[in-house]
Formats: sequence, structure tokens, C-alpha cells
Amino acid sequence: MSIYLYNTLSRRIEELKPIKKHKIGLYTCGPTVYNYAHIGNLRTYVFEDLLKRMLEYNSYKVKHVMNITDVGHLTDDADAGEDKMEKGSAREGKTAWELAEFYTHEFRLDLEQLNISEPVIWCRATDHIKEQIHLIKKLEKKGFTYATSDGIYFDTKKLKDYGKLANLQNQELRAGVRVDVGDKKNTTDFALWKFSPKLQKRQMEWKSPWGVGFPGWHIECSAMATKYLNQPFDIHCGGVDHIPVHHTNEIAQSEAAYDTPLANYWMHGEFLLMGSDKMAKSGENFVTLRTLKEKGVSSLAYRYLLLQTHYRKQLTFSWDALQAAQNGLEHLYQSAKKLPREKPAMNTTTESEDKIKNDFQKKINDDLDIPSALSLIWNAIKQNAISQETLFKFDKILGLKIYEAVNKKEEPLPENIKILIMQRNEARINKEWDKSDQLRKELEKLEYKVEDTKNETTVTKK
Repeated sequence: MSIYLYNTLSRRIEELKPIKKHKIGLYTCGPTVYNYAHIGNLRTYVFEDLLKRMLEYNSYKVKHVMNITDVGHLTDDADAGEDKMEKGSAREGKTAWELAEFYTHEFRLDLEQLNISEPVIWCRATDHIKEQIHLIKKLEKKGFTYATSDGIYFDTKKLKDYGKLANLQNQELRAGVRVDVGDKKNTTDFALWKFSPKLQKRQMEWKSPWGVGFPGWHIECSAMATKYLNQPFDIHCGGVDHIPVHHTNEIAQSEAAYDTPLANYWMHGEFLLMGSDKMAKSGENFVTLRTLKEKGVSSLAYRYLLLQTHYRKQLTFSWDALQAAQNGLEHLYQSAKKLPREKPAMNTTTESEDKIKNDFQKKINDDLDIPSALSLIWNAIKQNAISQETLFKFDKILGLKIYEAVNKKEEPLPENIKILIMQRNEARINKEWDKSDQLRKELEKLEYKVEDTKNETTVTKK
């Protein structure tokens, strides 16, 4: 079955045509490990996980590479300000190396909590300095670089189609225009190598043909993607915030060096909004998975929330929406337990399970239309037209651990909890609603989830 993906580069949906039959090379921009990832960052990683799961569902072998930025990412897009790793080091009293190790570990825990499968290859920027220097030398030899007082820069005017990913040629706003040019030739020029400040010893610096310093942020992805996936490779992913600067500059330096596209398909996940603003580490709307846990919400409930909005649409976060997602996920688990284990018997009111499977695959192959796929699943559950076996297969895309929920052995409730439940049931029968609410709160304080339906009340350990 054909797969169709929205390509940011062409600004249209295209049929996927891999370079190698049954194989996909996938590069996804990883975290800058100077702080925890917030849930806005993690929305992008969930989208990329859905993409990889969809490709694997279609029998592709995916070689997934993700970088760890542990040097070179400055605090603004104009190659000015502090290195985020050095800044984080000063903030926390750790060395930059300790900081990188700690937040890399925390990021991997986040992926585990969200049931995101890890890449085939992790690659740290600091482990690939040699490859980055080699790429800069290649660009220098071809006449794309020049030196300033603070580094080696890429001359964007030397590249005819610079900015094609972000359509910068047709915009008044240019990448970096909001900052001083300094001694750069053009506002859009970007650093390939930054010199260490004079009279200051950086924690992360290396010798190079141009002087002691460290690589710019963009060069690492080009160097490592090409090393592990060759050039061109199939798909490059990231958040929409990468389009105007980071990915634009990756394309520029890679194509200038090798005279061939870096990747054939560019895919980007939209922002998670908190109110009208995007979620950002620099703002007060900085919510992590740890914040969710403190509020008694599971990470998989957040994943379920994300599945309900297409990856190319902005999503406004609210605690009410997240709580509704948690309730919805629990309802999905309970509904799955009631389904027949194997293919259900057909009747005149239900679709065949084979047709449901076919329609599901069409939807996920249509630019990851997961919201429509979810709607299809719920409709099939309501008609009792789907088996647990098929739902478990669909969950290879959703990643909600439905099999584990269905087959989880429930521990017997402690006697004190049974007494509270009995008292609450009596209060509900007697329409003593205040007492019923108070007993619910007591159960929730003891970390039990209470769910009332028209016919029954279920109490489960959180």
C-alpha cells in the first residue's frame, strides 16, 4: 500500500519513494541536553515515533539516527550569546560534561515513559568533532567560507537557492535579521566554527585548522547524518521551529559540500501552545513529564492526547484536556478488555475486520492521519467489530500499551479500600452526594482512581 507524506521542502503531499527498496534512512534532530525536555519538545518526538512505527507497520526496515547536541548550540539564532551547555553548567554547578550526561539520561527516561522507541544510532556532537572539521574544510575548499573575528562562517550569498526550505526568498523577514550583523557579510550567514573567547578557557573546546574553538550548532547534524545515512537519505524530521534557521542551514552547507540533496523528504511537527504562546524553556509555561506525574497524570495519557491532533496542526495544551485524555485512555483499556480475543462474528450491522484493517492502514499511510485512525478504532469498538488481536496490532502504531493493560493482573484491593468503596456505594444509593464526593477524594489521596458510569463504579490503583 502506498504511503503519502507532506514534504516541507515541496510544500505538498508526495508519495514516498525510498532510495533503497524496503529500507528507510531517517534522521531526527535530538535534544540540546542542558535542561529537561518540556512536553512541547516531546510532542515532536512522539510524532517522529509515529512515523517510524508507521513505516515499520508497512514492512520497512528503518535506520533511525538521532543526535545529542552537547556543544555549540548558542542562546540565539545569530551565533551570539552563550553556549547553552556552558550556561547550564554555570546554573547547576556541574561541569558541562556532567550536565550533558545527566540530561541525556533524563531525556532517555522521557522516551521510555512515552513508549517512544529509541533510535538505532545515538550520536553525540562531541564524539564527532573530526567529522565536523572535515566538512568545514570541504566547504572552505569550495569557497563557501570566510573568517571573522569570532569564527568561520558560511557565505549564504554563494548559494543560489539558500532558504528554499523556509521560502526565505519570498519573505521580507530573513533568518537572523532581528540581530546585529556584526562582522558577518550577510544577515543569514551562520557559524561553522566559533573561536573560544580570548582570555577565557571553555570546558568544551578543540584545536582546529582555524584556531581553538567549537563547532556551530548546524554543522553537527550535517556531518553525522551523512556519516551514518550517506547523502542523500530518505527523511529528515524536526519541529517547525527548525525550519527557518537550523534545517535551512543544514541544507545549505550539506548541498554546498556534496552537490546533492541532504534528504529527499523533510517533515516537521507543529507547536504545542500554552495559551497563545508556544511552550518554551525560557518562559513560565515550562511543563515536563515530571510535572504531569506530580499531578497524577500518566505519560501515556499525554501521548493519547497528542494522538488526537494531526502532527501538522497546532495543539493548545490545557489540564482539562489532559485529564479528559487520561479518562479516555482508561476507557480504551476497559473497552479493550471486553472485546473478543479473536476475530468477532460478523452481522449485518458491522463491517468486516479485514476492511477495518485495510481502512486503518490507509489512514496512517495518509500523512499519518492518526486522529482518523483513532476514530475508526472507537467506531469498531462500539460496533463490537474488532478483536483484541487486531487492536493489539493497531497499537503497534498508537504505542499505548493496550496489550499490557488488558493482560495486567489486578492486585486484590486492601480491606480499608473495600470499606471506603462500600461506604461510597451506600452514599450514592442514598443520594448523599457530598459524602460520596468526600469518599472519592479519600480514595484518590490513597492513589486509587474512581470511575463512575451509569451502571457501575470501578476503582483501580493509579
